Amino acid sequence: MPESLRTKLTRIAYTYFFPAYRGTGGHITYASDDWREVRVEVPLSRRTKNYVGTIFGGSMYGAVDPIYMVMLIKLLGPGYVVWDKSATIRFRKPGRSTLHAHFVIDDAELDAIRDALREQPAIDRTYTIQLTDTAGVVHAEVEKVIHIRVKRG
Repeated sequence: MPESLRTKLTRIAYTYFFPAYRGTGGHITYASDDWREVRVEVPLSRRTKNYVGTIFGGSMYGAVDPIYMVMLIKLLGPGYVVWDKSATIRFRKPGRSTLHAHFVIDDAELDAIRDALREQPAIDRTYTIQLTDTAGVVHAEVEKVIHIRVKRG
């Protein structure tokens, strides 16, 4: 799906003007108009380089940390409460070049969330994000647990 002017301006504002995200050194490079797909890059740069010359793990994690939560807030709407609950990161290879992450939430996932919340007051959903180089080699995997419930009152 193409990126709209609205999502383009939102991702630019988030990437460059939201201090917590700007500090990661990551860049949101694409957000579909319906927020079902987002792409992020973490370049190897002066801002992201660690002591040994590879991408700092905190930059990798920080660049992907808020994305699924924000996507779900946008997709589910104001009738739901969405929070990050926990996360783990597993480093597989040092990041020596720009790393990429791709986030997708499809209709089946949204339906599963809504169906589960009809049966129980709150749920946790787990998402895995891979940070890959341009050849598709995985350098890190982040597992995010997102807590979701129907908003009360």
